[in-house]
Amino acid sequence: MRSQLRVGEVLRSAQNKNPEIAVIDGYPNIHHVTASDHLAQIQLSKGINPIAQVRTPRGQRRPAILIRSSPWKAGSPETPWHDVFDLDNGHISYFGDHRVEHTVPVGSTQGNARLLEAFTEHAAPTADQRARAVPLLVFAAVSRNKTPKGYVEFCGVAVIESLEQIEQNANGRPYPNYRYDLAVLDLSSENDQLDWAWIEARGNPGLRTDDTLAHAPRAWREWVEHGHAALPRVRRQATHATPTRTTPRHASGGDRELPGLFPKPRNSRDTTSALPGPVEPSQQMAASVLMDRLGSLRVHQNNGSASRHKPLAILWAISRIANGQPGLAPWRQFRDEVGGLLAEFGLPESSTTPEYPFWHLRTSGLWDLNGLPPEPSAKPHAATFDRLNPRAGLTEQAANLLSDSFVRTQAIAVLRETYLADVDQPALLERLGLAGYESASGVPDDIEDQEEETGPAARRTGMLSRIVRDTELAARVKQLHDDRCQVCGLQLTTRFGTYSEAAHIRGLGRPHHGPDKLSNLLVLCPNHHVQFDALAIYIDTNDTVRMTTDNSPVGELRRHPAQPIDEAHLRYHRALCGRDHR
Repeated sequence: MRSQLRVGEVLRSAQNKNPEIAVIDGYPNIHHVTASDHLAQIQLSKGINPIAQVRTPRGQRRPAILIRSSPWKAGSPETPWHDVFDLDNGHISYFGDHRVEHTVPVGSTQGNARLLEAFTEHAAPTADQRARAVPLLVFAAVSRNKTPKGYVEFCGVAVIESLEQIEQNANGRPYPNYRYDLAVLDLSSENDQLDWAWIEARGNPGLRTDDTLAHAPRAWREWVEHGHAALPRVRRQATHATPTRTTPRHASGGDRELPGLFPKPRNSRDTTSALPGPVEPSQQMAASVLMDRLGSLRVHQNNGSASRHKPLAILWAISRIANGQPGLAPWRQFRDEVGGLLAEFGLPESSTTPEYPFWHLRTSGLWDLNGLPPEPSAKPHAATFDRLNPRAGLTEQAANLLSDSFVRTQAIAVLRETYLADVDQPALLERLGLAGYESASGVPDDIEDQEEETGPAARRTGMLSRIVRDTELAARVKQLHDDRCQVCGLQLTTRFGTYSEAAHIRGLGRPHHGPDKLSNLLVLCPNHHVQFDALAIYIDTNDTVRMTTDNSPVGELRRHPAQPIDEAHLRYHRALCGRDHR
């Protein structure tokens, strides 16, 4: 009996669950592919579908958790979240199953409860504990044969890198939920196929956990052995070569319409993908496509300098998403707010013409403009915009992606690095309500302060909400590294001993809201601490410390076996530096 799940393959998940039927409506029957002698029949009726645990001599073991992401109700009151699939870079942001109508504590719904259990296993410190961890098998609902129901595409095997409790909103009512950052593993050693015999072995109560690993993919076995430190090596990557850009691709030619934002899914062997129906989730704009579009805006050249009109307008649009405002804004608001940005932060010799990005960003593939009559042959005058007051902003797909804090961090970094390097970035981001994205530490939560003219110099009084840092944790990590910088090895000698600084990789301040944990700390000398916080240096996937300006190496990150570093935090810092998407 065939028992291979192939990445990119579409399977039929029909009401007819007879495992003896190999093909239904022209597609492999998922119940035939996953038929088992030990497991109950799988379910894909919910977003999070755990297979029942089996009792083994060493305790309970869950064979797998099947995750199904569906785009059809995303953004609705029933399902207000939008899962983000960036499969080319092996990353998925997936939302739990707590809803606004739930009265139970967050984390106690069936799906969240099972994923929180899985996260504990995935974050286990030893290989023996990780061997028992439950694999996540990820599927995406797709449309085939002119129907949006009953078909799923297999996206791969994943582990939970990190999670965050968040607040969502449905019809103006806030409620809590969890967002899970999933690392999708590389199955290229298995020709992008998953042998269902592995899951069946995990469901066999007579097999030891170590024995079941013989059926596991190579990437899973390496992750079990080394934990999250192995993710840079075993994470799924795009098969096509992505060009590395060290300079922006500025085009001074005329604007033209870009094709739709529907890249072909990686490793798709499905020959019926041209059938009509709603756009498949795997074909929607991935984060990597969004970054490429942002880094490739067609901007005019003004005396050898790239115009800032489009980048400033898009950054303004991103700030609206970050601050919970509607994606599309009326022209008159755009004119006043973006016009002010152009006057203050545009090139000195450039005209303040907000109508230019308002109209011409349509060709970026990232911008919607509504409320004008049938498209004219030439750009309308600003007076036409004033009279009709059309609305414009980022497309729904782009806005959905940018609602994810990690993707938003990447996007802001691309705009800063590519087009706005010569701008006073702290002032610009402060103006837009995006303060903190220009540094790794972020900014504290200032409540209210007032100036008093009570002395020869003005005094500022007020209340400050400070993040409470664990000083014992900082002392512990410094002791582990003997006060030696993990970049250069410098140990500063003082009169009474030695000195180093504990640096948070993902800052505790807003908008980063990183955890005060050992896995989020580095020990640095003062110089490298300043450079790390100022985004002047970053740590690549091979632990080489590089200058952000030219990617030149400055050292190697020295690790300590007693301090596992969360790779997700290093990736977040790379994203801040504009180096994660390359």
